[in-house]
Amino acid sequence: MEYGKVTGKVLDELIAICGTDFVFTSIEVVEDYSHDYTEDLRYYPEVVVKPRTASEISAIMKLCNRERIPATPRGAGTGLSGGALPVFGGILISMERFNKILEIDERNLQATVEPGVINQVFQDAVIEKGLFYPPDPASRGSCFLGGNLAECAGGPKAVKYGVTKDYVLNTEVVLPSGDIIWTGANVLKNSTGYNLTQLLIGSEGTLGIITKIVFRLIPYPTHNLLLLVPFTSAEKACEAVAAVFRAGITPSAMEFMERDAIDYVRKFVDVNLAVADDIKAHLIIEVDGNDMDALFKDCERITEVMNEFGATDVLFAESAQQKAELWKMRRATGEAVKSHSIYKEEDTVVPRAELPALLKGVKDIGAKYGFRSVCYGHAGDGNLHVNIIKEEMSDEDWNTQVPKGIREIFELCVKLGGTISGEHGIGLVQKDYMDVPFSKVQLDLQKGIKTLFDPNHILNPGKMFN
Repeated sequence: MEYGKVTGKVLDELIAICGTDFVFTSIEVVEDYSHDYTEDLRYYPEVVVKPRTASEISAIMKLCNRERIPATPRGAGTGLSGGALPVFGGILISMERFNKILEIDERNLQATVEPGVINQVFQDAVIEKGLFYPPDPASRGSCFLGGNLAECAGGPKAVKYGVTKDYVLNTEVVLPSGDIIWTGANVLKNSTGYNLTQLLIGSEGTLGIITKIVFRLIPYPTHNLLLLVPFTSAEKACEAVAAVFRAGITPSAMEFMERDAIDYVRKFVDVNLAVADDIKAHLIIEVDGNDMDALFKDCERITEVMNEFGATDVLFAESAQQKAELWKMRRATGEAVKSHSIYKEEDTVVPRAELPALLKGVKDIGAKYGFRSVCYGHAGDGNLHVNIIKEEMSDEDWNTQVPKGIREIFELCVKLGGTISGEHGIGLVQKDYMDVPFSKVQLDLQKGIKTLFDPNHILNPGKMFN
């Protein structure tokens, strides 16, 4: 498809819509918006705009439709699948000025927010009211809630509380046509027509631009306990995961880190953690609730299960500082790996009992194609982040052998009952693999939905599908 360009006339119209101070073409600004956290990719927009209202975005989309100019919505730029990269140039629409918490409704346990609010800022605001918004991706200190909706973000708390989609009641959305709609209602039950709200969540900014979000909230749990469990076998650590749930316990978080991930992060951040030479993996396990005695009993039972699978000394975080250090270590893992080498991060997910088979398969496939991987992730969900490390691999092998290995890893995920992305999305870097989980019929249905919403294919083009 041939797209239109941003001409002087188009720039004048954008300035008329957003104001001179919020339309940018300088190389310094364009450079800042040419990349996100996905590998080392760079794609440059022709212009960056920072609207403030849904009506301004509506006018921009009408302009884009008329001139056939691609428009790429962007949140904080913390994405890991290239979903906010302007691969066809055009207009990049930054949502950073949509940064208001509009209402926290304590009567109905709901909140209405704009998409540019930072996840942790929102979490802290509702905690002050004794309420809880659980989805907490590793980038929660910087990522925007709108981007969380675009990718249906999860995080450690998802194992007990669910992911982003489980908390969204309603959204205000600007469609590619420029029309502004609400997708649902501010109610807990809704069987009125197709569920457009859930369709928009996880659509990666390809169907519409979200300008308001209505979240449901839950009461904030008053207590939590945290365990660090070392294993001499990474596969045994994975086997122990499903056993905890079979024992009748649902942790509020259950994270896996293999030895290489632990070593990288210990060099990257200042953490006081000694690790014996024979330790190959750790599980970080949290339980939360309002009854401390019940939580201690859960920890006792978890310890019994861990010992059945060969855990060594189970460590109990005895202070808030120790808890914070362990979470700091886990949340910094992605950055630590990225700082070590050029890498590709895959977001594999399988039923949790299949996690040992997935981990073994990833290592076997890496040996077959000559690459090393560093694995960590949300074990309680069966969500394993597989970081493939370039290190000394030749460029030729990196560009030819690694994609073959990735395809085999994804095929293994599907064979085990899983799929190719649990929370990072498809975006730009995984779209060549969409034929692994989906048949032609399934892909054609999804492409048809895209065309129905966006007949001119101007909104975030080049993502999810070829």
